[in-house]
Amino acid sequence: MGTRSVWAGEHTLFPEGSHTVPVFNTVTFAYDDLDTWHETAKGSQKGHIYSRNTNPTISVLEEKIRLLEGAEAATSFSSGMAAISNTLFALLKPGDRVVSVKDTYGGTSKIFLEFLPKFGVEVTLCETTDAVQIEQEIRNGCNLVYLESPTNPTLKIIDLKRIAKAAKQAGVTTVVDNTFASPINQNPIALGADLVIHSATKYIGGHSDTLCGLICGSKELVHQIFQFREINGASLHPQTAYDVIRGMKTLEIRVLRQNENALRIARFLEDHPAVSSVYYPGLESNEGHKIAKQQMRGFGGVLSFELIGDYDSVKTVLHNLTYVHLAASLGSVSTLAGPPRTTSHVELTKEQREQLGISESLIRYSAGIENAEDLITDLESALKLVTG
Repeated sequence: MGTRSVWAGEHTLFPEGSHTVPVFNTVTFAYDDLDTWHETAKGSQKGHIYSRNTNPTISVLEEKIRLLEGAEAATSFSSGMAAISNTLFALLKPGDRVVSVKDTYGGTSKIFLEFLPKFGVEVTLCETTDAVQIEQEIRNGCNLVYLESPTNPTLKIIDLKRIAKAAKQAGVTTVVDNTFASPINQNPIALGADLVIHSATKYIGGHSDTLCGLICGSKELVHQIFQFREINGASLHPQTAYDVIRGMKTLEIRVLRQNENALRIARFLEDHPAVSSVYYPGLESNEGHKIAKQQMRGFGGVLSFELIGDYDSVKTVLHNLTYVHLAASLGSVSTLAGPPRTTSHVELTKEQREQLGISESLIRYSAGIENAEDLITDLESALKLVTG
């Protein structure tokens, strides 16, 4: 996987022998011959016409994620939410039905709860870890199954292979948001999914300095989504593609370090008197650990934990951490943390968060690549302030 992250899409020499991927910072591509231009525009021969549609720099990025996820095709978007929303609106129509789970990213939940119903699409949200209920709802009839595993922010695990099998038997498309795992830790297509979505803003880019969304899967489905995106206009900029490509060079070594840090921190927190619950699939005590161990190679760099106190305790702990940016993202080389009310589920009300099992005393913690001992010492010092 590390080799693919570096080399995928880069075996052909670039212009002038450039060692790195050039940024084709152009809106349009010129042709000397009208017939060649026409054939390229129709897709009869390879080439580029307009950067809202395709661009050589962006094509390298798409090839990387295609190979990392073992997919037939891939396309890109201006953000992770652009990837999610374009996929849903490209594949669904009035009268269709979506089966999903209660634990999805807050922006995704808003699409399910507010936007899709406005367009006549029915959405059924199942208990996230209740595979029997999800299977039953699929058998009741639907057009698309949308999953997220591990979930944001409580790191619940869905048996992707089992649900994808049920969807396939019903002739239904399965979409999996693989952002939390990254392709280093999990490959949903190998487990039966039809499409895989990434907010590449997170682990794939890795440095919290660029927005990007990616989707990969079968040629037919990706092309359908691509056609919607090129008209919808949620296109990626070539400079952004270059930045994500550069981040991907270190994807494997970053994620392996973040996996290690998160597991060590989760084990530390599990025994701390100020912490009531720790949510991390790498812990043997976690209810999703057995399934996670079957379908993941690593458990990711994100964990969440509940304090015994209330929101004031959350503020005390977060305000006294040294090696953490209080910021609404994850997957960065530097550690990021915050409560769901200001990060993943800011779009939802307190009552809606409570319905999803997200308490006001929960902290989402995205471990960076710092030294684990420093991060643990930092947490220990802050937690002392709420334990006396």
